[in-house]
Amino acid sequence: MHLRNAHGERMHPRPSSRFVNLRTGDRDIDRAFRIAIGDLVGNIVPYKSGLLDRPRAVFVAGLDYDRPWTRDAAINTWNGAGMLLSDVTHNTLLSTLERTEDTTRIAGQYWDAIIWTIGAWWQYLYTGDKEFLALALEATRNSLALLESTEFDASINLFRGPAVYGDGIAAYPDVYVTGRSSSILDWPQFNPQDTSKPGYGIPMHALSTNCVYYYAYVLAERMASELGVPPDPTWSAKAEALKEAINRHFWQPHKGCYRYLVDPFGGCDHQEGLGHCFVLLFGIADAEQAEAIFRNQHVTPSGIPCVWPTFARYESADGMSFGRHSGTVWPHIQGFWAHAAASYGKADLFEHELKKLARHACRDSQFAEIYHPISGEIYGGMQESDQGIREWKSCSRQTWSATGFVRMIFMGLVGMTFEPDSIHFKPLLTEGFKHVRLSHLPYRGMFLDIQIEGPGTQIAEFRINEQPVHPPILPATGAGEQRITIRMMPSR
Repeated sequence: MHLRNAHGERMHPRPSSRFVNLRTGDRDIDRAFRIAIGDLVGNIVPYKSGLLDRPRAVFVAGLDYDRPWTRDAAINTWNGAGMLLSDVTHNTLLSTLERTEDTTRIAGQYWDAIIWTIGAWWQYLYTGDKEFLALALEATRNSLALLESTEFDASINLFRGPAVYGDGIAAYPDVYVTGRSSSILDWPQFNPQDTSKPGYGIPMHALSTNCVYYYAYVLAERMASELGVPPDPTWSAKAEALKEAINRHFWQPHKGCYRYLVDPFGGCDHQEGLGHCFVLLFGIADAEQAEAIFRNQHVTPSGIPCVWPTFARYESADGMSFGRHSGTVWPHIQGFWAHAAASYGKADLFEHELKKLARHACRDSQFAEIYHPISGEIYGGMQESDQGIREWKSCSRQTWSATGFVRMIFMGLVGMTFEPDSIHFKPLLTEGFKHVRLSHLPYRGMFLDIQIEGPGTQIAEFRINEQPVHPPILPATGAGEQRITIRMMPSR
């Protein structure tokens, strides 16, 4: 049940004097969490667009932005902002929809806009709001139908379009460079003879984007099930066919990883960090493939790179120059990689991302947009512009960088997995963590006080309000303060 103010807006039932707090005994981790919350709250502004009838509180993409972005809205909600400030994520998701006389669809840059569905599903998992879920299903259904008609390539059973979030030309091989333009969206006008039809015209198929389409079909089915309405009878088959096509066209058994792009020009065998995260988190990779990815994914001293290696046009003699979207470290990708590593019990990989990002945030007193993979300094990377290839700015206080760290805590360290009716717990406390407390965490009608004794990767004891519970699951039906205590032990 949602409280509403005089304007009909949802109100989160949080006393103003209290907010979520983290104590781990690691000063950098604790301070970085506070910085993340500060960056998150500092990027709330009034804004009117989409389905918002007047200016309401939304998350903008960062300090250097003045409006929400569709993919950012989805990722920030998914990362945990939908728990912390569900009223704001609700508004932000609504602001990135569009409504005509007869339909509601997802707005934003076309190729990865369907990621909105994932954010909307997690908004439901965090809040239980079925009114919003019904709207989300409508927008998902309509958007899938449109994108199937414009960007689906039936010849190889994949969706066309750039990589998730990869709007900059630095994300792509030389064949996609168009003079001095920095945007992949300019490619069709300079290459009319090579454009794909129908649709926007960019003929590439990207790993991360096809993973998102696969998961959107899966979640559309789940949305319909939760609402008790008939799903589209083709969604399940389309999901399985797309999963098979991803593994057939992208998996490279001789390299033990997935390739980045499939296109008419020979594709690209680089590693896409976000694509690897998604095949792991969405269950597209099987157990053997997953183990190979963890062995073979390149991780830099500063964390997982967005694309590896960088493209040759950005390289320098000293080896310290990298593309804005290739070779650099983006914290929202670190958040997904750390979560995937924790889910598979890869404690060393998880800890590397967690501690590197925390140190960067503490050093800079903010979560920046992008970091240099070697030095760890704030670094915007090289990219084409109207002045030729130059170093770009790394934007300040980037929202999804902050929520990427929140994701590491909620879904990695504390090990929360969310289902429509519950939270499942599987913490990952390495040797440096003996006691973790995450307090006053809002979840539906509850505030959670979670205390974990470690170190360890297996749960020895799980209690809710002092009562032993097995398996370690918190039902979503509770109310008020809920004390969760977990005692960990090393793996056997």
